[in-house]
Order: sequence, then structure tokens, then C-alpha cells
Amino acid sequence: MTTAATTTSTLTLTRLGGRIGAVIEGVRLGGDLSPETTAEIRAAILAHKVVFFRGQDHLDEAGHEAFGQLLGTPVAHPTVPSVDGRYALPIDSDLGRANAWHTDVTFVPAYPAFSILRAVTIPPYGGNTLWSNTAAAYASLSEPLRVLADSLRAVHSNEYDYAAAHPGADDARLTQYREVFVSTKFRTEHPVVRVHPETGERSLLLGNFVQRIAGVTAKDSRLLFDLFQSHVERPENTVRWAWQPGDVAIWDNRATQHYGVDDSDDHRRVLRRVTIDGDVAVGPDGRPSVLLEPETIPAPSFGPVSGASPAAA
Repeated sequence: MTTAATTTSTLTLTRLGGRIGAVIEGVRLGGDLSPETTAEIRAAILAHKVVFFRGQDHLDEAGHEAFGQLLGTPVAHPTVPSVDGRYALPIDSDLGRANAWHTDVTFVPAYPAFSILRAVTIPPYGGNTLWSNTAAAYASLSEPLRVLADSLRAVHSNEYDYAAAHPGADDARLTQYREVFVSTKFRTEHPVVRVHPETGERSLLLGNFVQRIAGVTAKDSRLLFDLFQSHVERPENTVRWAWQPGDVAIWDNRATQHYGVDDSDDHRRVLRRVTIDGDVAVGPDGRPSVLLEPETIPAPSFGPVSGASPAAA
């Protein structure tokens, strides 16, 4: 696709960047979309990694989840309770702020395939979200670095150093984080390079939930992580979205990282996220991801919200 805007039978798609991002117009999201329109949206997500829709104010939690079911099976967060439905996760600045690059829920082996984020309350300034194309990041590596990355595996966990990542957090916030986000401690070993199950592309599987690169010293682990993560964060691999109420963003969680920018001062920022179940990641050598802790993944809670993940979008 070489032009900025492309019109299909039902949709108009406008590219935002050379490597990632597109805006889709001409559709009212919901559970009643035709299979043909749903297929066009899915193809656009796979091609552009993240797509955006304006003016979807009609969506509530039920409509949000009903649309998600057209892309796959909605799945609850392993530790954070949902709100006003079975799967809608609150992303609320009053409960936690991110300011870190991550891929959603990579501390489990079959982390989500797609994430669908809906804007509810947007601050008067700031609060943008950035996405990066991790397949483009891998493709931009020199051949020796691709060979090295293909051979590495990394341990991801939801028990990362929240105090270091959020030095301004008070004791109550740290206690809330421990009680909610790490109510069950997860550790999963993933390949550093994942082969996409639908496109066949290779992408870098890293982000904020990485504890260490397996099989090397702590110092070498940090150096290797920083080396490959820096390619993910290169500006040419990213797109930035300025939210408006009623916006919806959908991204391929298997080929992206994202970063919710905490620069809106004390203004509240509220979004809702529905995630679609994925499959176990597989590396170039055919080895799948492995759950290290706990032995099995417990059933998620659908109870009242008492806190939210600090890894907000």
C-alpha cells in the first residue's frame, strides 16, 4: 500500500506512519458488524499494527465486549478485576499510571492477541499513548543482532520493581499494587523473538515485564535488554495518538509495545480495555513459551474493582 488513504467497499483507511498506524473511517463499531467488515478491520490491524477510530461514543461496556467477540475470545486480566462487565479493564489515572513501554500481560505464556482501548474521560492536555512496531524493530536489526536475538529467551513477570519505576508513589499506592497486580505472582519464559502465528513475521518480545535475559549474568542481561529494547523505541518505529472522548484504538498485541504518557498533571484520564485471547508464543527455533510460576494459571476474578494495573495504556 503506497498511498496515504485507501477506500474499500465499506471503509476508508488513512495511514499515519510508514511503519505503524492507520485511522479507519466509515464504520460504527459494535457486535453487529458484518463478517466482511470485521475481516477488513482485522486485516488492517495485522498490516498496520494499531488502528484508530474516532467518534465511537455510542459504545458502552456491553457493546465494547460484543465487538471484541468478533475478533476472538475476550479474556479477563489474570489479577486485576474488570468493571461493568466481564472483561472491561479500567485504565484510570486515579488508580495507577504507566509511563513505561510494555506489551500487555506478557507475564503469561498465551498473552492477548489484540487489545481494544476505548476513551471515556480525556484530560485537557497530555495523556497521549505511543505504540511501536516490534516487527519493524526486529527487521531493522543488523544480521548479527538478528542471529543473537533469535537465540535468546527472557523471563517476564508481573512482579517488577514498581517503586523504582514510580519513585513518587506513596506507601498506599505500593500496597495497592502488591495487593492487586501481584495478588498472584507470574513468571513466564518467552523467546526474545516471536514468530507471529498469522503473518509469519518475527518481532521482538520484550518490554517492561522482562525481569532478565535467561542464561546470562545480571549485568549482561541489562545490556542485552537495553540493546534490543532501544530498537523498539526508535521514533521511526512508533506512532503517537492524541485521545479524544469516544476514540477507540485496536492493536496487535503480538507485534507491538505501547506507552501511556503520564504528562497530564492531576487531570483524570479514564479508558476501558478489552483484550482478546492469544496463543502461546513460539520462537524461531520452534520452542514455545513456558510458564514458570505458578504451576497453573488460576481463574480470573470478576469482582468489584479495588485497584488497577500500573501498566496502563
